[in-house]
Amino acid sequence: MHADEQGRRTGPAAPLLAAALLCLPLTLSATERPTRTVVDQTGRVLRLPARIERVVSLAPNLTEIVYALGLEARLVGVTNLCDFPPAARAKPKVGDVLNPSLERIIELKPDVVLGTTAGNRRETVEALERAGIPLYGVEARTVEEILASIQDVAELLGVPEAGEALAKQMRTRLAVLAARLQQTQRPRVLFVLWLEPLLTVGSDTFLNDVLSRAGAESVTANLHQDWPRLSLEFVIERDPDYLVLPRTFGLEAALARLAEGPPWRQVRAVEENRIVWLEEAVLRPGPRIVEVIEELARVLHPEIIFLEAATN
Repeated sequence: MHADEQGRRTGPAAPLLAAALLCLPLTLSATERPTRTVVDQTGRVLRLPARIERVVSLAPNLTEIVYALGLEARLVGVTNLCDFPPAARAKPKVGDVLNPSLERIIELKPDVVLGTTAGNRRETVEALERAGIPLYGVEARTVEEILASIQDVAELLGVPEAGEALAKQMRTRLAVLAARLQQTQRPRVLFVLWLEPLLTVGSDTFLNDVLSRAGAESVTANLHQDWPRLSLEFVIERDPDYLVLPRTFGLEAALARLAEGPPWRQVRAVEENRIVWLEEAVLRPGPRIVEVIEELARVLHPEIIFLEAATN
């Protein structure tokens, strides 16, 4: 082969070779997806596809956020507890919140898994990392951080405008409620998560903020553990005006049984039947949290007139 042939490679095969080289980058770009780097709410750095098409949710509140953003078509897997909206029950299941099935998640081939520090374990995050599946962690300790979570998930999934619109609507309702409660006296309440043992909420939790925004003062607001365990003597001493409980876990039957005995009858709220039952949504830091706050405020402050404008 002559020198000029080495530099130019002429002959009948040249056009075919040139065509093959031109096609090669096109073939690679069709199979490789653009990626981006994001930081989740726990500070972890993740490498994700530029456009996320397949999502697995490991918590009911995160499932509700995806639905509220109108992105349920991208949701390919949820936990056994993801039951709202009702359509979520038909989604493929990956097990429970604490111990989801890694094998099932891998089968669903998600671009990202949504998780929460409130319910998912570190072991789950690490197992997914080893499998090459990124988990975007969400953490909310205040109502405002719940709204930020909605906006962050919307940004992650490529619909920031939807997240901003939903958060704005929720903030408007909260502002209307805050204005109406400004001059009211705050009843003292005890939020009961569980009765045996007696578990409540501490100061650094979104539930403490829920109580405050509903116009209540938590008798455990000075306790800094997330979920303090109380003695009945503590409750009697603090003497709350109301007990507030989620309508879940069989708590209604348990309280009815315990309220028949003398110890619980020493709690004024029990003796005078000042007990507020809230829907399970109160335990989910998601899109329905404002409805729960409004519901509690209506019960604690019947003197306040709630107009339809408050929810529009």
